[in-house]
Amino acid sequence: MARGYAARMTASEPIVVAAAEPLPDFETLPDLIAAHARVRPDATALVCGDERLSYAALDAAMDRVAATLQRDGLAPPDAIAICAHASNAYLVLFMGALRAGVAVAPLAPSSTPAQVAGMTADAGARHLFLDAVNAQAVPAEVSGERALRIRLDDSAGDRALSSWLEPPGTRPTPVAIDPAWPFNIIYSSGTTGTPKGIVQPHSMRWGQVRRAEAGGYGPDTVTLIATPLYSNTTLVVVIPTLARGGAVVLLPKFDCARYLELAQTHRATHTMLVPVQYQRLMAWPGFDQHDLSSFRFKACTSAPFRAELKAEVLRRWPGGLTEYYGMTEGGGSTILYCHLHPTKLHTVGQPAEGHDLRLIDEQGRELPKGPDAVGEVVGRSSSMMLGYHNQPAKSREAEWFDAAGRRYIRTGDVGRFDEDGFLILMDRRKDMIISGGFNIYPSDLEAELRRHPAVADVAVVGVPSESWGETPVAFVVRRDGSRDTADAIRGWLNERVGKTQRLADLRWVDELPRSAIGKVLKRELRERYRA
Repeated sequence: MARGYAARMTASEPIVVAAAEPLPDFETLPDLIAAHARVRPDATALVCGDERLSYAALDAAMDRVAATLQRDGLAPPDAIAICAHASNAYLVLFMGALRAGVAVAPLAPSSTPAQVAGMTADAGARHLFLDAVNAQAVPAEVSGERALRIRLDDSAGDRALSSWLEPPGTRPTPVAIDPAWPFNIIYSSGTTGTPKGIVQPHSMRWGQVRRAEAGGYGPDTVTLIATPLYSNTTLVVVIPTLARGGAVVLLPKFDCARYLELAQTHRATHTMLVPVQYQRLMAWPGFDQHDLSSFRFKACTSAPFRAELKAEVLRRWPGGLTEYYGMTEGGGSTILYCHLHPTKLHTVGQPAEGHDLRLIDEQGRELPKGPDAVGEVVGRSSSMMLGYHNQPAKSREAEWFDAAGRRYIRTGDVGRFDEDGFLILMDRRKDMIISGGFNIYPSDLEAELRRHPAVADVAVVGVPSESWGETPVAFVVRRDGSRDTADAIRGWLNERVGKTQRLADLRWVDELPRSAIGKVLKRELRERYRA
C-alpha cells in the first residue's frame, strides 16, 4: 500500500465478521463499500503482506482518489490505466476511480512497452499508474506525452502517488453512476493477435455479483488471491468479496509454500486459481501438512481443467470446487459444481441461470439440440460486453444473431452438450487441426498422451503439411526419471489413435509456454516448430 493512502495496520489483527444482508436490484460497488465502512468501519477489507486496510480506511482512500481525479478534470466516461503488480494501493486506486465514474484499464505487466503505450492510448487514459518495476520497463518516451505517469508505490521517478493525491479527508463531488457506463476496459488478446479492449459496464459487473451469491460470499469471507489484478479471472472473485463486505488477501506472486502459509494463517474461505496452480499445489510436497479446513469455495477458470486433476483436488482439499467456463467478453457461461457432480468432471457444467448457450456450424447456422451436435459455442445473458473499444469491426465479428435478432457472443470454442445438458469442450476453433479434410481435436490427443507414464504435460498443435494441409505435432514435458524416447512415445500414441490423428512429430520441452493466467500459448509452439 502506498504511503499516501492510510496508516499501516498490522496483519495479525482479527477479522471482524457480521451477517450478510440481501442484495438490492442494482447497486454500485463504491456505494456498497461506503455502506460497509459505515456499519463495520474496523472490518478488514484488504491485506497484502503486513499491510491491512479496514473498510473505513478503504472508503476514505477511495474518496481521495476520486476527488483527485475530479481535480484533474476526469469525468465519466474517461478512463485511467494501471500497469502494476497486485497491491492494496492498486485496488484502492481501482475502486476510487469507479467512485468518480471513471473506468479502469488494468494492463498486463507482461505486455511490451509498445503494447502498454498502445493500450493506454486506445483507452484514452490521461493517467498511467505504474509501480517501480513496470515504470522501468516502460520508458517515459514510449508511454507518450499525453498520459500523466504516476508511481503507485511512491518509488522515485515520475510523479509520486502521495504527492498527487488530495489531502486526507478530501471528499469528491458525488457521482450517480449509470449502469451502462464502463466499469473497466480489459485488454485480452487470448493467445493470438493484438490486444482488444473489452468494455464491461457496471451492469455486467453487478450481474456477476448477483450470480456469485451461490458462492456464499459474505462479511465472513476471506478470499485469497494469487492471480493478477488485470485479469477478469481475478476480478470475478474480488468484486463480490468487496461487495459483500469480505476480506481480500493478496499474494502478488504465486508461490506454493507462501500460498499455503497464507491460506492457513488467514483461515481463507474462498479462492480463485487457474488449473496450472492447482496442478502445482497438488504436486507440492508439503500440501497435506497444511490445515485448509476453513475453505468453503474454490473456483477455477481460464484454461482447460483436467478431470483427473479436479478429482484429486476434491479428494485432498476440503470445501467445494466450482469450475466456470466463459469469456471476458461475457455472453454465455457454464458452471460445474464438481463436488455435486463427480461423474461430470470431464465437462465444464451446465449453463448458468439466465444464460442461453447454442451451437452453430461454420456457416453460422444454428445446430439442432442433442448430444450428436458439435459446433461453435455462442452465448447470451445479461452479462455481455458493450463491444471492443474503438474496434467496431472486431465487435461485429464476435457477435452472432439468432432468427429473432437476439445478440449472442461467439466463444471460438467447439463443443457439444451431453444428454444431461452438460457442455463438453472439444477445442478452440482456431486450434482445431484439419488434416486431409478431417477435423482433429488436439484435446483428444493430449488426453491420450497424458495416460503415458513418461508424460508430465503436453500440448498438441497443427503445423503446415504439403500432403495433408495440416498435421499434428506434440510438445511434451518429460516426467522426472523417465527414459522413454520421443519416437517411442509417438509410436505408442499412434498405435492407439485413428490414422488421421497420428502425430507427425513429438518434441521434448522443459516447460510449456503459458500466459500469466495459465493458458498454453499454442501460437508460440507453432512458431517455434516452424523456426
